[in-house]
Amino acid sequence: TVVLDDAREILGVNSRKELAELTAILKSNRADELMAAGVTIEDPASAWIGPDVTIGTDTILHPNVYLEGRTRIGSGCEVHSGVRIVDSAIDDGVVINNFCVIVESHVSSGARVGPFAHIRPQSDVGEQAHVGNFVELKKTALGPGSKANHLSYLGDATIGANVNVGAGTITCNYDGEKKNPTVIEDGAFIGSDSQLIAPVRVGRGAYVAAGSSITEDVPPGALAVARGKQVNKDGWVAKKKK
Repeated sequence: TVVLDDAREILGVNSRKELAELTAILKSNRADELMAAGVTIEDPASAWIGPDVTIGTDTILHPNVYLEGRTRIGSGCEVHSGVRIVDSAIDDGVVINNFCVIVESHVSSGARVGPFAHIRPQSDVGEQAHVGNFVELKKTALGPGSKANHLSYLGDATIGANVNVGAGTITCNYDGEKKNPTVIEDGAFIGSDSQLIAPVRVGRGAYVAAGSSITEDVPPGALAVARGKQVNKDGWVAKKKK
């Protein structure tokens, strides 16, 4: 004799409708377990939480989150609406803002991600680091305290601690045949709209001027400027309109 806590566990599935109904039951049961263990789920009906997902106490899940595979979320986190996390580890105190996708990656304690960030497989976001609006990481380690807050692609990159990555920065990792690495050492500053054409290394504490296309290594503590010189043509507009 088998005694079940919930008789619905042995209901048959003979149609798509019945499959959906049983899925809703399993979702509800899973949400109940997590809330009883100290997780806040604002809208259990809209939360998709896989059976192998673990979530720490005092974490808040906003409506419409998708947690899949063997995802682990620590304590005191906040996951906002529209987030999808697959087979990833999220440490304590992380905030993931709206509409982010994180796959097969690690986010360390106190980091902030999003909104609208995409963290692709084999990426690692360090403690207190920021991955902001419309930033994509692929096989990239972003060191502790580093920030890439706006409109950047960082692929096959190793980025040290306390680095500032300016808006519009791109690591140009693909040469048409293979992927190449970019290394940015601790404390470097990458100006907005810069392209780092890999393989390339930016040394510790170095600065890259905004709008530069970097093709050679930048020594530690140096300023790299790689852009055309500005030319102002006085009176050009008036002449054009004649």
